[in-house]
Order: sequence, then structure tokens, then C-alpha cells
Amino acid sequence: MAVVLRLKRMGSKKKPVYRIVATDSRNPRDGGRNVETLGQYNPNKAENQVNLHKDRVEYWLKVGAQVSDTVKSLLRKEGVTAQ
Repeated sequence: MAVVLRLKRMGSKKKPVYRIVATDSRNPRDGGRNVETLGQYNPNKAENQVNLHKDRVEYWLKVGAQVSDTVKSLLRKEGVTAQ
């Protein structure tokens, strides 16, 4: 199973809120099962609020999970080293 850290779109129409999840790369973006929810990203706020479970993100990076480009940039802004 190839694990990837990526965003899952939640929220209502025109007001998205994203969850940062660890999931199988073959699962669809918004459907399917997630292995673990690692945080939340809200682009609607002026400061682009990001909440992370940093220890769990570091665990998934250590075991070899791939990271999407958007999640990689969010992790850099939060000070978590992404591959």
C-alpha cells in the first residue's frame, strides 16, 4: 500500500475546508477510507489557519509516505521538514 499525505476537501459550497490525511494513493480524493487524519487547513481565514499533529506527520514521513505538492508547502510553512 502506497501511503500519500494529501488534502481532502470538506465544507460547504464555495467555502472549502481541507483535512490533511494519510491515505492509500489509489483512493479518490474525497471518498474512500483514510488511514489517519493529520490536521486541518482553512484557506477562508485571513491567516490561512493550519492545525497539525506534527508528531504524526513526522511519523508518516519517516515510514516513507509520499507528500502532495500543496501539503509539502503547508508543512514547510509550519516548520515540518517534508522530504
